[in-house]
Amino acid sequence: MEPVNRTVASEFLLKGFSGYPALEHLLFPLCLAMYLVTLLGNMAIVAVSALDARLHTPMYFFLGNLSILDICYTSTFVPLMLVHLLSSQKTISFIGCAIQMCLSLSTGSTECLLLAIMAYDRYLAICRPLRYPMLMSHQLCLLLAGAAWALCLIKSATETVIAMKQPFCGHRVVSHFTCEILAVLKLACGDTSVSEAFLLVGAILLLPVPLALICLSYALILATVLRVPSAAGRRKAFSTCSAHLAVVLLFYSTVISMYMKPKSKEAHISDEVFTVLYAVVTPMLNPVIYSLRNKEVKEAARKVCGSRQGCK
Repeated sequence: MEPVNRTVASEFLLKGFSGYPALEHLLFPLCLAMYLVTLLGNMAIVAVSALDARLHTPMYFFLGNLSILDICYTSTFVPLMLVHLLSSQKTISFIGCAIQMCLSLSTGSTECLLLAIMAYDRYLAICRPLRYPMLMSHQLCLLLAGAAWALCLIKSATETVIAMKQPFCGHRVVSHFTCEILAVLKLACGDTSVSEAFLLVGAILLLPVPLALICLSYALILATVLRVPSAAGRRKAFSTCSAHLAVVLLFYSTVISMYMKPKSKEAHISDEVFTVLYAVVTPMLNPVIYSLRNKEVKEAARKVCGSRQGCK
């Protein structure tokens, strides 16, 4: 039996959509537009939430966190992806790949927890309105958000270190447009069972469990809303809940399809399409669904813009 040719990887080639030149030309303007909308929309939410004292509430604190998270999440790979869509040189250094992997895993994992925390916050606000200020205190908000960010960073750093310590054999062509951990592990010639076990445990804890909590929270919210005597109030609540759930289900369904499907050595274009859906489209929709449709945010934005024009 011939020995396996093990090499120390110095860089990786991100294959991406290079097999589909026409698709690359279509994706560049689409992804650039979505990225700019994501940046502008989420930065606007962060600015308005910080500048208007009326929005210094738990709901908008978590929305601000979500906006910062979406900016960080998309910025870990979209700028490089846009460069690669226009270039024939699609390489990334080993260190750059590890950093990109860790940050995208961390921010993506944090979003899973943050969406569940936001659903729980809405449950308390609607179903326990009298006790809400006491139950969702400023200290608890900081603790929940800080714990989500810190735990997911530790988890993702551990997964990245284990994955990148693997020996890589033969070619170093990653069949993806980013250093997605599953795509990188397909190049490893060592035993990847430890990495796969970590990913499976993390996927179970961060996908079905938070999704179940989100669905339970919104089910209880809808049960409370049905008892509201005002028909207009019920319609508004149903509209808001359905929009929130649509974004949550889009995000979770695409991530679950990526991380909880049977493992395969074969690369599929659907993997990259799913990544675009949950990592580019969802962060763009979040400001629209969660904030820009909100009357309080619109009024705060007009107030901030008006005060700036007055200063000029």
